Amino acid sequence: MTKTVMTDTAPDGYRPCVGLALFNAQGLVFIGRRANKSQREHVDDQHSWQMPQGGIDKGEAPLQAATRELQEETNVTSVTLLAEAPGWLTYELPVDIGKEAWKGRWRGQSQKWFAFRMSGPDSEIDIDTPAGGHKAEFDAWRWERLDATPSLIIPFKQGVYREVAALFAPFARG
Repeated sequence: MTKTVMTDTAPDGYRPCVGLALFNAQGLVFIGRRANKSQREHVDDQHSWQMPQGGIDKGEAPLQAATRELQEETNVTSVTLLAEAPGWLTYELPVDIGKEAWKGRWRGQSQKWFAFRMSGPDSEIDIDTPAGGHKAEFDAWRWERLDATPSLIIPFKQGVYREVAALFAPFARG
């Protein structure tokens, strides 16, 4: 279940995160195939694609977290901010995954989404050697239509991706 929460902060009980829709000049969005297929949430190769996302560090503003996560997962820094979602998009973890994930501390994630336009060349994208020595999140990437992304993400996040596709549809026109 996906909920949009119009507050300044993530709701209690949910891990505060950011999500990033990185658009190219043609209006396609970056998606990466998750490298760690041993995680419990991995259901099949069809649903292993996602846009960059990650947690917000203590004392970090969501926009700061968004640019940091984008660099850590893709090495991309040449971007222009297009939009920020007006609220937090929240999803619940399935019960069996929730018991294991984050040691049961969170019921799910609440994400503040941002849309960026990439202003540098595709060669700036480097998922194999992420910035800051971070472990690679993705083992493959491609440009995809924004409206196709909900069917590529793990099922319990599809509601969030449908909302993101609706919110950021104007930027998918290039």
